[in-house]
Amino acid sequence: MAAQDTNQQDRPYNNLLRRLSDTDFTLIKSSLETVSSQNDDLLYNPGDDVETVHFPCGSSLASYLVPNEDGRDVETILVGREGAVGGIVSHGHLPAYTRIMVKVGGPFVRLRVAKLEAAKTKSPTLQDLFARYADCMLAQVFQATACNAIHSIEQRTAKWILSAMERTGSDLVPLTHEQLSTMLGVGRSYTSRVIQTFKIEGVLATRRGAILVCDRAALATRACLCNDAVRNHFEEVLRGVYPTEAPKRFPSSAK
Repeated sequence: MAAQDTNQQDRPYNNLLRRLSDTDFTLIKSSLETVSSQNDDLLYNPGDDVETVHFPCGSSLASYLVPNEDGRDVETILVGREGAVGGIVSHGHLPAYTRIMVKVGGPFVRLRVAKLEAAKTKSPTLQDLFARYADCMLAQVFQATACNAIHSIEQRTAKWILSAMERTGSDLVPLTHEQLSTMLGVGRSYTSRVIQTFKIEGVLATRRGAILVCDRAALATRACLCNDAVRNHFEEVLRGVYPTEAPKRFPSSAK
């Protein structure tokens, strides 16, 4: 495994990039480009050639959505500063299978897949780190599949909100009822009923375009244990990468 070094504050606020050793980070540093993304920015459509890896930074979030024949997109996983989207599993230059969108706008770091692949050929430790992250991402997909099959809408609603909280570090989660319905793969009316129940119980409150978590402990008791399973796997495979605290302000070099 790549060892952590002491200059993390000089890097973009992405835990995967900060997990690289100084030597490995130097291999890709000059090829990194920081951009500002907005909510609902499209990164990839199904069939697009995957040429760029996108690293969410700070409280930014991206999501994978699978289009269905009825015209709806069903969200599979959220990705925040613990990881990256695009060209991780496929090594790039292959068609994207899902739609990838920006869920919460903010800073993203971009890296051409060709540059990442060239760096991997020079460093077994860098290659190993991204292989481990690909394993963690696959674990999220497996867990989401099981979750959708066996857990109630209430449990999954609580899980998704907690998952977004972990990655943004805020009790105010920028999710509308419509977006939450997409994440759950159910009609808006089902989601609205669950949210209304949580509001009556004092667990949540709603704001314009957002959900405010009033009682995180109570919300956790209503969620399934899927987030815990994913977090535990991250800790086994890539200790310290899964978000455990609120994101700090960006250093000037990452703006």
